[in-house]
Amino acid sequence: MDHVPVGLFDRLERFYDAVPRDAARVESFGALVLFVREGGGWPFYARPRLDATRAPSVADIDDVRARQRELGLPEAFEWVHETTPDLLAVARSAGLAVLEAPLLVLDPAACPDPAGLTDVPVRLLDPAAPDFAAQVAIRRAVAAVGFSTPGTGAGDAGPRERDAAVEELDLAAVEEETTRTADGRRVSALAGTPEEGVLACGMAMRVDDVAEIAGVATLPVARGRGLGAAVTATLARALRDAGTDLVFLSAGSEEIARVYVRVGFRRVGTACIAEPAPVLP
Repeated sequence: MDHVPVGLFDRLERFYDAVPRDAARVESFGALVLFVREGGGWPFYARPRLDATRAPSVADIDDVRARQRELGLPEAFEWVHETTPDLLAVARSAGLAVLEAPLLVLDPAACPDPAGLTDVPVRLLDPAAPDFAAQVAIRRAVAAVGFSTPGTGAGDAGPRERDAAVEELDLAAVEEETTRTADGRRVSALAGTPEEGVLACGMAMRVDDVAEIAGVATLPVARGRGLGAAVTATLARALRDAGTDLVFLSAGSEEIARVYVRVGFRRVGTACIAEPAPVLP
């Protein structure tokens, strides 16, 4: 674990609390808060209340899960272990399975030139471009295909699956992302060639001088070409150039975290992502 700057976790908590609020209403359940999206788009999650004076309890979790089921939402919870360390055991005792994801922060001095990571061009999306909404849809489609085959290993899914996924997208989510990019709260990057089309993607969510890189994905057929690293480095540099002081991300596994270490990110903690544990026969 690398050195943690003073105040880092407080800044992250404020970021996590702020990101959903422009698209969701807030419902409190003891020491937890549930973000309920207004309108279409990807559903949000529950997390510890910013002003909570105690750790969430099993009863808090049960109340949130009952409300999520009532609303037809995924029973999803997120938190940072270093900020709310007692919640890990509580969540598991409440019947949740918890992914402990490496939490990494950018060391700007260690971020390489993206051009040295791959021979595939990487570009940032321009919200003023006439085809911007279509490019956002392609980014989301690449992410959907990439995350359907987790990890860094190669696979068969490629451009055909990407193009099919575009047809299944939630148009409301695309419209929302278009708006957020136009006002500076989102940044997206695509990597691809004229022959193959878009092969990899990533995006970042920004609140003031803090940003989280997320949704970095590569079509399985194109893995092993440095695309994820190049997309991440491109986003990191763009965020820093725009005045973002703190850039961070969470990796789905230790294997994936090694890709981010290559582009200047350093492990500072653990992001916990919880959902109901599978019922064994």
